[in-house]
Amino acid sequence: MFEAVESLVVEHAELEQRMADPALHADAAQARRVGRRYNELNAVIKTYRDWQHAQDDLEAAKELELDDEVTELERRVPELAERLEHLLVPRDPADDKDVILEIKGGEGGEESALFAGDLYRMYSRFAEQHGWRTEILDSTESALGGFKSVTVGVAAKGTPEPGQTPYALLKFEGGVHRVQRVPVTESQGRIHTSAAGVLVLPEAEDVDVEIHDNDLRIDVFRSSGPGGQSVNTTDSAVRITHLPTGIVVSCQNEKSQLQNKDQAMRILRSRLLEAAQAAADAEASDARRSQVRTMDRSERVRTYNFPENRISDHRTGFKAYNLDAVMDGALDDVISSLVQADLAHRLESLEQPS
Repeated sequence: MFEAVESLVVEHAELEQRMADPALHADAAQARRVGRRYNELNAVIKTYRDWQHAQDDLEAAKELELDDEVTELERRVPELAERLEHLLVPRDPADDKDVILEIKGGEGGEESALFAGDLYRMYSRFAEQHGWRTEILDSTESALGGFKSVTVGVAAKGTPEPGQTPYALLKFEGGVHRVQRVPVTESQGRIHTSAAGVLVLPEAEDVDVEIHDNDLRIDVFRSSGPGGQSVNTTDSAVRITHLPTGIVVSCQNEKSQLQNKDQAMRILRSRLLEAAQAAADAEASDARRSQVRTMDRSERVRTYNFPENRISDHRTGFKAYNLDAVMDGALDDVISSLVQADLAHRLESLEQPS
């Protein structure tokens, strides 16, 4: 049982040797990748050794007729085996990455922009609770203080445990988020329904995507604020068009044209990486596709009902009546339901005949 772990033990030892080599750390990106893989294997190796030790202890407890210890170990051994099985399930290759999160107001005009702002604050507080850094890369505010669109970088500090990175937890947030409430613009007290779209991109590193300068068209223009008024007297805003794919990225938040270009290139790299992954997923068999992951804004994924203080996820059937806490960043339970549904699907896929 778990024979596959032996090869991972060897890989873990090899990575440990590489990390001790000063030459590795001359390449920061490569050192990060090696560190992430080493940390991922740490969890597997530790659980594997705990499972082995628990099995040995169980045999010894049976021989010595230590009934209380036998009872405890008979519970612990299968728990460790289940955890190890889950750790060995093939993971999304992007799970160790940080995130670029795009939120856009949809149907509902000013109310949808206000809701987009609420979602931005919800994710920001969730990130803060997990010790992550957030950074607004680009935004267009609405007249009442919401966001017509906002793009946010979410990055982990240090090397998080497997499954606890920004992308591993936030990747299920992509899609249409619907809100039901009385808008501040409603004078008759009627409940309205509006929506905002969320797109979650794994943040690409330079080595993930190759971009040629002659594939880019770069335009500069003057930044503008709510209502279209100019907020900058210089042409500091940058629009980059990736000619082979037609992907267009604009950034105007920074006062420096160079800073806006750097931010736009971060977003462009991540969009190109996501497009490449989507193409690979389309070629994969149904058994290898995630049941709950989506990058499609046309899919309604969740409803936030303010009058009933209810949040409902339409993919897993999760429902809770703590919407006020969720909007303050308490997203762990709803995200956990999505992670567990995805894990169950991956396990089921492994059991299906190829």
